[in-house]
This record gives sequence, structure tokens and C-alpha cells, in this order.
Amino acid sequence: MKTLTTLFIALFLTVNFSNAQAEENGKTITVSIDNITNNKGNVVLALHTSETFMRGPGIKNTKSEIVDGKITVTFENVTPGTYAIMALHDENENNAMDFEDNGIPKESYGMSNNPMSYGPPQFATAKFEINSEDIEMNIRF
Repeated sequence: MKTLTTLFIALFLTVNFSNAQAEENGKTITVSIDNITNNKGNVVLALHTSETFMRGPGIKNTKSEIVDGKITVTFENVTPGTYAIMALHDENENNAMDFEDNGIPKESYGMSNNPMSYGPPQFATAKFEINSEDIEMNIRF
């Protein structure tokens, strides 16, 4: 029984030490959006890799309440690499983008790098690198 208790304590300390190390090595991405047309609903943001972009939830997802047409969110403990961020003003809070009958989005959206697109979003135009420094960015709707 003493061996089991010792093993459990060692495992607990190892997991906690590993998590603390990962948090120290991860980077922070702070995103602001300041041109939201109204305070209805919330803004949903997703951090994507090339594998998850336009294929489902991001590797990190968050939502923010809108105050005076603005939001600021932070993605923490992000491993250095190549990412893209998608943001949606989810006015009716159904956690999905709503479309007109002709396929045009009813709700505002934006992406990292603020590309001008007249079709589906593309990872190539929204991607950015995070290396040794934290990043701050502004996304426009």
C-alpha cells in the first residue's frame, strides 16, 4: 500500500511539473476586434492549424461577450507553429454561422491577417507564425 501511495504521489508531481513546464514554454496570442456592429450575442473565435481549418472546431476555441462593439480574447499556452484564427459574430448564439438562401453569411466574420475574400476562407491567406514572441493582432469584421 505504501508503494502505491508513493507511486501515486510521484505520478502526481510528474504530471504537475510537466504541465508547469508546458505553460512556461507556450506563447500567448491576444486578439482584439473593435468594429462589431452591435452587442447582440457573442463572438466565437477558433485557433486553427492547416489540418483543422474549415473542417471543424479549432485546436483552441473561445467566446467573448461584446462590450461597446469590442472584444479582446487571449489564447494561452500556444505551441510555436503556423496557425490561423477565425472569428464569428454569433448574434443569435446558436454556435454556428447562419447563411442566406443564396449562401451568403448572415453574420459577420473575420480571420487573422484580415484577407479580402469573395469565397470560402483560405488557410493560406489567414496563416501566421508564432515563434519565440507573444503576438497581438486585430481582426476586422
